Amino acid sequence: MKKFFTSESVTEGHPDKVCDCISDGLVDAIYAVDPMARCAIECCAAYNLLLIMGEVTTTATIDYEAKAREIIKRIGYDFGTFAYDRCRVIVEIHRQSPDIAMGVDASMEKKAGGDEADLFGAGDQGMMFGYACKETEECMPLPIMLAHRLAVRLTEVRKSGLLTYLRPDGKTQVTVEYDDKTPVRVDTVVVSTQHDAFVSQEQIERDLKEYVIRPIIPDTLLDEQTKYFINPTGRFEIGGPEGDSGLTGRKIIVDTYGGRCAHGGGAFSGKDPTKVDRSAAYMARYICKNVVMAGLADEIELQVAYAIGVANPVSLFVDTFGTGKKSDAEIADVIAKEFDLRPYSIIKTLGLRAPVYSKTCAYGHFGKEELPWEKTDRADDLKKYL
Repeated sequence: MKKFFTSESVTEGHPDKVCDCISDGLVDAIYAVDPMARCAIECCAAYNLLLIMGEVTTTATIDYEAKAREIIKRIGYDFGTFAYDRCRVIVEIHRQSPDIAMGVDASMEKKAGGDEADLFGAGDQGMMFGYACKETEECMPLPIMLAHRLAVRLTEVRKSGLLTYLRPDGKTQVTVEYDDKTPVRVDTVVVSTQHDAFVSQEQIERDLKEYVIRPIIPDTLLDEQTKYFINPTGRFEIGGPEGDSGLTGRKIIVDTYGGRCAHGGGAFSGKDPTKVDRSAAYMARYICKNVVMAGLADEIELQVAYAIGVANPVSLFVDTFGTGKKSDAEIADVIAKEFDLRPYSIIKTLGLRAPVYSKTCAYGHFGKEELPWEKTDRADDLKKYL
């Protein structure tokens, strides 16, 4: 059966991603000094203003404004109203609420005499999702991986000087045609990029096809019917926060699986790992990827849910979309037996008290081999259940 699925990505210069990169850059700066810090940092950027706000409890002394300007410069905003050296920066950071800290510092289970892994509870309530499939070598859906690769390439040709007229803001989108569950071709490619005033639309279309699209999307997936939309509005000179406001955590589908998996609604960037919005989503991905690599299923979605101040999850749900070698209930039992989903254990298993978060702020939190939740070190252990 023929069907189509579309996913999008954005560059690090997109206004929302500027905010994500600053939020995660600040978390990393804090964690480089104080790995026990509590952070919930959000940014809002609009025109010539950056607002850094949130809750931080730490022994580290951080110059939030200076670090933010450094990140803005690295992204490439050395021009316009949001230039790193002339935008206005307001910092409104205070300590974590003692009401929240009370539930995180000692879990309900720990208060009742639990073990070391019960040391602290979940930093919030909510449900988190993980996903993996056999569609790509990264165990990710093909549309989101292609969209990310195009966005990365768009940034590479800008920063390398290959296309000197490009500017930091940009978006990509890929529609893949499937025969049942098998990707067979790319139907549509959309690329929008900020640019200098002097360049023509014709040159942008020609260059992006040659230097961005062709090097990324395999020829075997392109044909004469593939449609290309490159800067379809005709001009994209004003971009970044100067053209549109940005906010931390507003690109949660770009950050995850491109819409192929359900999402609990919680954002990742700017949060320390006691916030299960982030850490449990990473753990769920780690579990799903190992389940797929073990051969227990070709595709799996995992939901985990928590109550604030409680260490153990309140529920666990598995859907293998009919691809499981065992029933979904049996695979859920395997996961519950083999993986400790209490926040303390998640942080320990994945090494989340390290400054690794800047690697996630753009081009997705999943499918990057260097990230600890992408390891497949449990796959062999899980094969015993086949």
